[in-house]
Amino acid sequence: MSSKVVAIRGATTVDENTKKDILTSTRELLTEISKRNQLNKEDIISIFFTVTQDLDAAFPAQAARELGWDLIPLICANEIDVPGAISKCIRVLIHINSNSKLEEIEHVYLNDAKKLRPDLAN
Repeated sequence: MSSKVVAIRGATTVDENTKKDILTSTRELLTEISKRNQLNKEDIISIFFTVTQDLDAAFPAQAARELGWDLIPLICANEIDVPGAISKCIRVLIHINSNSKLEEIEHVYLNDAKKLRPDLAN
């Protein structure tokens, strides 16, 4: 069976707009996504990070580099400022090579980001 490209979504929030909080929370999110989906870094194609406009103290992609994900293409972007949106939020979309069915992929929402997808938060 040949592998296909699938995507894993995730999000977390931070208490403060500090480099430490952003990198710590991002590492926790990436580690949890990796654990729940039994990811090997060799299967990761690319990672797209977004942050709400109230986060500018660090690039969350730095956390991936600190985990040793050195050869994976990464990009960071700011989200649009929508009234009522969750604050201090980091989102991630990870593209992987996988033989998993879409319903087997486990998306991960941590901290206040659980409010974004209560149906997926666990």
